Amino acid sequence: RACYTAPMESQFLVSVRLCREDVTSFGEYPFNLPAIQTLDALELHKSVTFLVGENGSGKSTLLEGIAVAAGFNAEGGSSNFRFSTSQTHSGLHEYLRLSRGILKPRDGYFLRAESFYNVATEIDLRDSEPSFGPPISRSYGGVSLHTRSHGEAFMALFLHRFGGHGLYLLDEPEAALSAQRQLALLVRLHQLVSSGSQFVIATHSPILLSYPDALIYQCSERGIEAISYEETDAFTLTKRFLNNPAAMLRDLLE
Repeated sequence: RACYTAPMESQFLVSVRLCREDVTSFGEYPFNLPAIQTLDALELHKSVTFLVGENGSGKSTLLEGIAVAAGFNAEGGSSNFRFSTSQTHSGLHEYLRLSRGILKPRDGYFLRAESFYNVATEIDLRDSEPSFGPPISRSYGGVSLHTRSHGEAFMALFLHRFGGHGLYLLDEPEAALSAQRQLALLVRLHQLVSSGSQFVIATHSPILLSYPDALIYQCSERGIEAISYEETDAFTLTKRFLNNPAAMLRDLLE
């Protein structure tokens, strides 16, 4: 458990709890993943909570479970997206209980970097059908996301679709972004937090993880524990490499 506590009226999601008594086996997926196997209750920051850890540690599976339990589509999008390209998500959400604040978010979105292409396709499909409302693409900058590069489509989402007082769950949002665009996302993140939005983000980016006063959970073989920015692998390994790339390359390649 983390020691962080925020007043319930200041955030949309307060905590997430695994109903361990309902799990029949912790030896089967997804309950055998390190981040899930030892999960009890996880308190969330009123503004930004980061999930970090090696590939396969379970951070993305946990984020997906939180998103689906919160009412989002497993492949991503807003809460009214209900398409399914492939049923690959786990049933973890059925065992999670979310503690919610008093206020409800005005907006919400679940971004999965790996399936954002499917979301863009769904938007185009809906816009091609007769409707009394404005095209959905208007909320993403006015043009099809498929006409933009992968990184430009991500930035269009952050700049045009996201707004204040929203709940946003992001799985590796840095995947399509250059270092410069990650810095731009950091600025946008701060703007949205300042407007009352809450984020839960799974990431490997040392740039995004630098956001001040965020709560960082590390998913490892030991389970989930709160750590500082300077303790993350993203920070320590990047710093070590940049301080002496020749020495590190020599150690890696010789």
